[in-house]
Amino acid sequence: MKAVEIKGIIPPVITPMNEDESINEAELRNQVSRQIKGGVHGLFPFGTNGEGYILNEQEKEQVLRIVIDETKGRVPVYAGTGCISTKDTIRQSKMAMELGADVLSIITPSFAAASQNELYEHYKAVAAAVDMPIVLYNIPARTGNALAPATVARLSKIDNIVGAKDSSGNFDNMLQYIEQTRDSGDFAVLSGNDSLILWNLLAGGAGGIAGCANVFPEVMASIYDAFIAGDLEKARKAQDSIRSFRNCFKYGNPNTIVKTAVGLLGYPVGRCRAPFNQVPEEGIEAIRAVLKENEAKGMCKCVKG
Repeated sequence: MKAVEIKGIIPPVITPMNEDESINEAELRNQVSRQIKGGVHGLFPFGTNGEGYILNEQEKEQVLRIVIDETKGRVPVYAGTGCISTKDTIRQSKMAMELGADVLSIITPSFAAASQNELYEHYKAVAAAVDMPIVLYNIPARTGNALAPATVARLSKIDNIVGAKDSSGNFDNMLQYIEQTRDSGDFAVLSGNDSLILWNLLAGGAGGIAGCANVFPEVMASIYDAFIAGDLEKARKAQDSIRSFRNCFKYGNPNTIVKTAVGLLGYPVGRCRAPFNQVPEEGIEAIRAVLKENEAKGMCKCVKG
């Protein structure tokens, strides 16, 4: 199995689209390079911010091929391969392994309620089918199924299940992931909530899969880099600085807000795929104002000048 250290700021990179909702390859390549130049520590195509929930299997393969090719080994590539069924998840995971992804990020099955033992057996079967590092992905608000800390602890005993991303927004849940996997070697716990990344690190976590990095790659990467360098004040300032942007999430789906913001910076990323693509005019103006304020602070730069 490929040895990959799970750490740092890993953007769930957005999927740029043309007006007909097809994949904009040129801009996807541009966003990959932009993120890497911004200092991020990995890339996660077709996560929530990459609209993995609405891409078909052929599109996921297309996006992953592009991201791997453009990344050229500069940072690890995490492929989101979770599906509702175990069979489909294994098929997608083998596809990602064949294409050369470094890590699998596997979201819990959704829609139908699953017991903790069903979730355990699901991940155990996938882990047995692929010789790759796997990061569990808990986002119960979107899937309807929560990975309990005790289940994560059980799964951490499987050799190639090497980490977990917690997007529950419940800090105590993430703390329990960290506490209950301390005896599992280098098991890494990542925050899926951007506002909790520094607190994840302080508690012994490994970083975060950060949607806001699509807008502010340098700022988000600096949270981790400053923490590792021992500059907690710099890390805290970077963490606090994204609050004004996160306050804009009240205007719509967070990944729609993120993609809209990247577009307002001047990148031709298109809209999110319908029907999840609407932001009210007051939201647009709020995002524009926040970006202008943050550009003045050096947090971002509008490519339109």
